[in-house]
Amino acid sequence: MDAILLAGGIPRPEDPLYSYVKGDAKALVDIAGKPMVQWTLDALNDSRHVDSVIVAGLSPKNQLRSTKPLHYLPNQGRMLANIVAGINKSLQLNKNSKYVLIASSDIPALEGHMVDWLVETAMQTEDDLYYGVCPREVMEKRYPGSNRTYSALKDMELCGSDLNLCHVSVATDHLDLWESLLGARKSPFKQASKLGLGLLFALATRQLTLEQAVTRVSERIGIKGRAIIWPYAEPCMDVDKPHQLELMREDLAKKQRKLKRKTVVKKATTKTTKRSTSPKKTTRTKPAAAPRTRSK
Repeated sequence: MDAILLAGGIPRPEDPLYSYVKGDAKALVDIAGKPMVQWTLDALNDSRHVDSVIVAGLSPKNQLRSTKPLHYLPNQGRMLANIVAGINKSLQLNKNSKYVLIASSDIPALEGHMVDWLVETAMQTEDDLYYGVCPREVMEKRYPGSNRTYSALKDMELCGSDLNLCHVSVATDHLDLWESLLGARKSPFKQASKLGLGLLFALATRQLTLEQAVTRVSERIGIKGRAIIWPYAEPCMDVDKPHQLELMREDLAKKQRKLKRKTVVKKATTKTTKRSTSPKKTTRTKPAAAPRTRSK
């Protein structure tokens, strides 16, 4: 399965992160010594289900490192256009491609086993779109200072994921509706208003459970959708504001220090083991000389 890595966003002067990038791509902001997008790419590389990665919005001059085939696409100007271009590239690479992963570059805490969990959970059914959500308690336990925005449903409060999975046909159908939904992706109520006043009212008054909301939205768009409830907060912890950027810098720097300590301990343990298991040199003792007999 190919992964489309969206990295084309360039903050404007009014954007909270503009002072950190000053006209450059948001994906390239430094986090613990490497570009934010590299952290996300590393996680995709660590996934056993990702065959290749299509980066939309950057170029080879950005010198990303990848252990898997890496393909670059120029920024198409809009998120949906980047997704469609990525899907077309995936079909060009493999005409039998059915599903693609879509990842935002601003989820640097993502890990490879989380990507595998999503693919294996989603592929238990055959739907058109798998959209991840994170319950509030999961997010706040992992990142208590994240100050995320949550949507309140009848059965839970949740926020959306920035790692999702879809059939290749989804992005090329209903393009106008997808464009408006993606444009309002930071506001669930704005998204609901695009899908009808009935859904907006039901969401505002917390009449819908998650399953009911998925059913209503799927019927309105004309697809088979499925919500994936994440047990991990990392795929849903995107970096949109300065305090979230600083939170990720501190969190990932701590992760690096912990990994470094483990590496040092492992090397020391390996050396000790080699010493204890290496064959000891044995010194041969010369046999005692036979006593001389005095001749008569």
